[in-house]
Amino acid sequence: MSIGLGFLYRCFSPLYLFLFAICIQPNCVWSTEAESAERPNIIYIMADDLGYGDLGCYGQQVIATSFLDQLAQEGMRFTQAYAGSPVCAPSRSVLMTGQHTGHTTVRGNFGKGGVEGLGGGEGRVPLKADDVTVAEVLQQAGYTTAMTGKWGLGEPGTTGLPNVQGFDQWFGYLNQRRAHGYYPEFVWRNQNKFPLPGNRDDKQQQYTHDLFANFALEFIRESVYADHQQPFFLYLPFTIPHAAYEIPSVSPYEGRDWTHDQKVHAAMVTRMDRDIGRILTLLRELRIDQQTVVFFCSDNGAARRWEGVFDSSGELRGKKRSMYEGGIRTPMLVRWPGHVPTGRVDEQTTWYFADVLPTLAELAGVSDLVPDAVDGHSVVPALLGQSQPELRDRFLYWEFFGRGFQQAVRWGDWKAVRTGPTDPIELYHLPSDPGEQSDVAEQHLDIVEQIGDYLKTARSASPHWPVED
Repeated sequence: MSIGLGFLYRCFSPLYLFLFAICIQPNCVWSTEAESAERPNIIYIMADDLGYGDLGCYGQQVIATSFLDQLAQEGMRFTQAYAGSPVCAPSRSVLMTGQHTGHTTVRGNFGKGGVEGLGGGEGRVPLKADDVTVAEVLQQAGYTTAMTGKWGLGEPGTTGLPNVQGFDQWFGYLNQRRAHGYYPEFVWRNQNKFPLPGNRDDKQQQYTHDLFANFALEFIRESVYADHQQPFFLYLPFTIPHAAYEIPSVSPYEGRDWTHDQKVHAAMVTRMDRDIGRILTLLRELRIDQQTVVFFCSDNGAARRWEGVFDSSGELRGKKRSMYEGGIRTPMLVRWPGHVPTGRVDEQTTWYFADVLPTLAELAGVSDLVPDAVDGHSVVPALLGQSQPELRDRFLYWEFFGRGFQQAVRWGDWKAVRTGPTDPIELYHLPSDPGEQSDVAEQHLDIVEQIGDYLKTARSASPHWPVED
C-alpha cells in the first residue's frame, strides 16, 4: 500500500484499521534492521510557538507533558540551545539550510518583492533553487525523506516547494499564515491540494494536527515495511500550540479556572505530547528504537508569556519576536538509545538551528556533502556525551527585521543585543543574569568592541531585507 493511499484510508475509512490489524499479525514480515547504528533513522520534531518553560522537564508545573519528560529522561536535555530566529519562516530557513539569518535566503516572514501569498499580499520569499537543504543532503545519502506540518518556505509554483527541496513525501501547509487555523478546507499533499471535506461550510471535523500525527506514524510504518535497508528522515514541524486557539477538546483541562485560550494552549501542548508518545511507542513496537535518533524543539519563543499561569518563557526575558532569550532560546531534547546518554542535562553546549544540517549529515555519514557556505557546526560529539569546548569560542548570530533591523550575538557566556543599526550594543552575562536584566556593556568595553568587530562582517546584504538606517 502506498503512503498516499494508506493515508486516505486512515482519514476516511475504518477499513484501514482492519487491513492494518491483518498486517501486524506474526506472519507479516518487515525489516527490523532499518540501518546500522552509523546511519540511524532521524526524526526531527518541532513545535510552533512553544515556550522554553512549557515542558515539565524545563520547569512547567501545570501542563502535562509526560512523554516529552520521558524523552528527556531517556536522552539528553540541552539548556543552551537556540532557534534560528524569533519568528517562523526565517527560523525554518536556518534549520533547513544551515545558514544563520545573516546569510540564509528567508530572513523574515515578509520581505521586499517575493511572491504573492495568502490574502494577495507580496513578500513571501521562497528558498532558491540552488539552496541546499538538510533534506537534500540526507536524500543524497540514501535516506527516504518526508515532512508533515508547516513549511513556510515556498508558495505554490515556486522554487521553495518541499518536493523540490529534498522531500520525497510532503503533507501539510505551505503558507504559514494559513497554518494559523486548524480546520482548513484543504492542505497540500506533495504538489496537489488535498481536500478536507469535513471542514467545508464551517464544519470542524478534520483537525490538521491529528492528520499530521497520523501521517507521521504511517510514514514510519511504511518505511520499515519496505523491502530494503534504507534509513528514513522525518521532519515533523507541528503547528501547535500556535494560535488560533482551536482544538476538538480542552481535555484534561475542562475544570480549570482558566480562560478559553489558556485551556486550549495547555490542551494543545498535551495533545502534541500524546502524539509524540505514540511515535516513541511505535519505534519500540517496530524494533527500530535503537536505530532511530529523535530530536524535539520549538521554532521560536512563546507567543504569549502566560505569566502567573504557565510562565511559558520561564525566567527568560521576552517572547516571540524578541531578540532576548525568551524569543530565541528553545527546549532541545535528543534521544537515541544506546548512543545518547540517558538522563543527562547539558548546560554547557551552546548550539542553534544552523548546526542541525552538519549534525544530521555527520549522523548519516556524509559530512562531505555539507555545503561550504553553512554557518553551523556538527554537535554530534556533544550528543554522544562528549565535551565540545570549541563550540563556546564561536559567535552565534541572529538578525530580525520585524521591528526594524535588530541583531543578537551569543559568544561564550556573553549575549549581545542591538535594537537598531546605529544603536549601542547591550551586553548581558547569562550565567549570572539569565533574565538579561542588567546591561553590563559599560563595564566590559573590550567584549563589546570584539562583538562590534564581528558584527561588521557577520552578514551579507539581501535584496529582500535591506538594512535602512
